[in-house]
Amino acid sequence: MEKNIKFPVVDLSKLIGEERDQTMALINDACENWGFFEIVNHGLPHDLMDNVEKMTKEHYKKSMEQKFNDMLKSKGLENLEREVEDVDWESTFYLRYLPQSNLYDVPDMSDEYRTAMKDFGKRLENLAEDLLDLLCENLGLEKGYLKKVFHGTKGPTFGTKVSNYPACPKPEMIKGLRAHTDAGGIILLFQDDKVSGLQLLKDGDWIDVPPLNHSIVINLGDQLEVITNGRYKSVMHRVVTQKEGNRMSIASFYNPGSDAEISPASSLACKETEYPSFVFDDYMKLYAGVKFQPKEPRFEAMKNANAVTELNPTAAVETF
Repeated sequence: MEKNIKFPVVDLSKLIGEERDQTMALINDACENWGFFEIVNHGLPHDLMDNVEKMTKEHYKKSMEQKFNDMLKSKGLENLEREVEDVDWESTFYLRYLPQSNLYDVPDMSDEYRTAMKDFGKRLENLAEDLLDLLCENLGLEKGYLKKVFHGTKGPTFGTKVSNYPACPKPEMIKGLRAHTDAGGIILLFQDDKVSGLQLLKDGDWIDVPPLNHSIVINLGDQLEVITNGRYKSVMHRVVTQKEGNRMSIASFYNPGSDAEISPASSLACKETEYPSFVFDDYMKLYAGVKFQPKEPRFEAMKNANAVTELNPTAAVETF
């Protein structure tokens, strides 16, 4: 069931001028009460976004579609007869930018596509860092605090999951992507503006994230929930399949470096801190097996390394 409530859309151009305070308040409210918001006038050139979308869809048709159809056959999913809960109806590949790029190692990408994704990725990296500083301002943290925490000794991790969700004959039988929270820091999503499917869980109801032309959807990962000591929340979200249309999704993850030490910021911690302290790579090793399970047991497990095995890891996931 979907509630008729207004999804937060933030016009970043209003950060300059008389509406700055109102815009910052909107961002803060979205982080506290939604874990998601959508940004427009973010500075990314529209022609670059259009080009990336065009080439991503062309790449799927040329290099990924047959692999996806082969996967369906291998798993017996061509004719769904019952609900499937352990497979996602998606075709994906991964690009890494930081700390080391794999952009020129990914097969079947044209030179033009690589060049566009390199430019797109760098702009998103810069945007992520700008957004983190806006969060610092709202949280009363010094400018650059979150970027410094994410840096560790090797710098942050930044990568992109490029996904296509083809039309599904029986969308009630299988999810495009099962419900989960994201493990990392801040996620920037360039989604299809014509084929919907992304939903988040709010107050017990699944809410559609509206597909807006040339927007970027922002959501917060588990690490920001820990660092803010729960003031900001990572939120369960999923992708539902559609009977018509191929949905494009380009999700870029600005995450802490592998050896970054994560803990609640001292100014946000209370005497009885609810959230654990840990090294990011240790969290990711746990998350890789329990991505589609609730986040709260993960946090509890990180308080006690011996409890990690109790979560019964089952899923494999790309962690950048």
